[in-house]
Amino acid sequence: MRCLVALALVLVACGKSDPPAAAVSGSGEAGNAAKADGPEVATDDQSRFDQERQPEILMRALGLKPGMTVADVGAGTGLLTVHIARAVFPGGHVVATDINPSVLEYLGARMEAAGFDTVVEPRVVQPAEPGLEADHYDLILLSQVDHYFDDRVAWLTKAAPALKATGRLAINNRMQHRAAAMAAASSVGFQLVTEVNDLPGQFVAIFQRGPAPGHAPTPKGTP
Repeated sequence: MRCLVALALVLVACGKSDPPAAAVSGSGEAGNAAKADGPEVATDDQSRFDQERQPEILMRALGLKPGMTVADVGAGTGLLTVHIARAVFPGGHVVATDINPSVLEYLGARMEAAGFDTVVEPRVVQPAEPGLEADHYDLILLSQVDHYFDDRVAWLTKAAPALKATGRLAINNRMQHRAAAMAAASSVGFQLVTEVNDLPGQFVAIFQRGPAPGHAPTPKGTP
C-alpha cells in the first residue's frame, strides 16, 4: 500500500498526472468540451505541460512512427500519452498503464476529446507488475517514473519479454536518476542504443534487448 500511494502522489508531482481539473490538448474541436458522463477536461494544463516538458523533443528521440505499438508506463492523466498517440496514428496502439484507476478516467476523457480514444487503451496495473503482453510492443516508455519502483531490476526483468524482438526500451528521467536507471537496464541485459540529452536536466536513453544475463552470445562460426 505504501508503494501504491507513493507512486500515485509522485506521478502528480512529475507531471505525468494532474489534479481533477485535468486539461486536454484537443487536436480537434472537442478540446474544450466536457464529457457528459465523465471527468471534465480543458486545455490550460496541457499547454502548461507542453511548455514545461517540451514533449516534442522526447517524441523526436523516440522515433515513433504510425502503426507502432507502445506502452506508456505510469501514464497518469495522459498529458504525454496524447503526443504518443498522435505519433503512432494511424494504425498504432498505445497501452497507457497506471496504478490509479481515477487518473486513468481522466486519461480516457483526454483521449476522447483529442480523438484518440480508439488508439489508446487505459490499463490499471499493480505497482510491481508491468501488466504487458509478451512479444507485443515496439516500445516501452518509462518517462519520469522508474525511480519510484521499489525494485527497478525486478520490474524490468518482468517487462523485457513484452518487447518484440526488435522492440526498444526508453527511459526518460532527470539526470540524478541516470546512473541507477542505466545500471538496472544493463543488469537485465538491455544494451544502450543511443542517448539524447537535449532536454534541460534530463536524459533519454534508448535500449534494445540483448542476451539474457549470464548467457554469453554464441561466437560467429560456432555450429
